[in-house]
Amino acid sequence: MKSIAELEAIRQRTLLRMNLNGEDPNGDIRVVVGMATCGIAAGARPVMQGFIEEINRRGLSHVTVGQTGCIGMCRLEPMVDVYVPGSGKVTYVHMTPEKVARVVAEHIVNGRPVAEFTIGAAEENKSSDR
Repeated sequence: MKSIAELEAIRQRTLLRMNLNGEDPNGDIRVVVGMATCGIAAGARPVMQGFIEEINRRGLSHVTVGQTGCIGMCRLEPMVDVYVPGSGKVTYVHMTPEKVARVVAEHIVNGRPVAEFTIGAAEENKSSDR
């Protein structure tokens, strides 16, 4: 078991490593998959596995894949946030394992977010359905 002092030291190191806007100060790209029950029920596990496999297949050592809890927009799950240093966060919605390779190739490798998979496109489609 860790002592309170050890846990606080881990906390401080983590806070220094990650700033509030989600960017990694080391310059790493972060992929964060929503893995609350709503995300899992919508298919987030295969999406997360797809990112891990595609990133490993391409040997992208500057990319980390993590998970988070509920983001609060269950109707848009599975959701994925991609943090590219200097570019801010892009939120992808209704992700599927089939979309992962394109997001990795276009956004993570070439720096061009896939606009049609983003939250902005989902909201635009919703308003055009009215």
